[in-house]
Amino acid sequence: MGIFLIRRMLTLAATLAATSILVFLVLDVLPGNAAQMQLGADATPDTLAALTRKLGLDRPAPERYLLWVSAMAQGDFGLSSAYETPVAQLIADSMQVSLPLAFLAMALTIALALALGITAAARHNQPADMAIMACAQIGMAVPNFWFGILLILVFAVHLHWFAAGGFPGWQAGFGPAMRALLLPAWALALVQAAILARVTRSSVLEVLGEDFVRTARAKGLSRAQVLWRHVLRNALAPIVTIIGLQFSSLIASAVVIENVFALPGLGRLIFQAIGNRDANVVRDGVLLLAGLVIVVNFCVDVASVIIDPRLKVRGL
Repeated sequence: MGIFLIRRMLTLAATLAATSILVFLVLDVLPGNAAQMQLGADATPDTLAALTRKLGLDRPAPERYLLWVSAMAQGDFGLSSAYETPVAQLIADSMQVSLPLAFLAMALTIALALALGITAAARHNQPADMAIMACAQIGMAVPNFWFGILLILVFAVHLHWFAAGGFPGWQAGFGPAMRALLLPAWALALVQAAILARVTRSSVLEVLGEDFVRTARAKGLSRAQVLWRHVLRNALAPIVTIIGLQFSSLIASAVVIENVFALPGLGRLIFQAIGNRDANVVRDGVLLLAGLVIVVNFCVDVASVIIDPRLKVRGL
């Protein structure tokens, strides 16, 4: 297990380094200039040159990259060129919305998908199975932002149960804050739950055909006991892998959903920073999102080996 962890941690570090280089190169070669964006098209050359020097845009790209990485390693994320505010503060404020939204959406996804997937597998080729798989197919075909708009129309416009958007802040209380995140979390979860339910059904059906399942039933265990005590644990390895990938997808999808529901999260912050050509916010925000995805995948690899030690023997 120790060698496996060392290999995975080295891979994690190399992936983070390669991602930081890629993020910097992509943003550095984009057309436009942050100084020009701030000053406008009517700025004089002297003013533009002064702001370019202030932002460090006159330095060579390798030097800017090394300064950026070394500053981030020391906890200095720089200043937002659009807001004149520390980037770390902007990101910290936005993560107070994005992280709870992602975890809430993931919890809803897992609860809904496991319940539906196990139910479909237990009633294989029965009407319940066919109905669940039909709904899952529809859920996979519909984009999450459409679900978001539909939820707003039904629960905010017609029923008036929820607000159409916005976030009151955690200072308003845990209940109101979570209430504001509930609709966007469902919009994110419905699509992912449809995918995970199909994976859960397939994995559970595969394990149900094993010999130990018949042995457990022969010993007098009920079907529910066999499913929850024996089948689910052995079916978890592919399910956990998909959950890790889906968490990454939830983080990416949140960029759109946060704009649909006007949530001040990291996705909306990056979206606005791109429009303002605020390079510091975009670089740090995108690298943070990529880092979260990489770390989640690392945790999924470790969890998969804990659940199924055979994966370590295979060198996966």
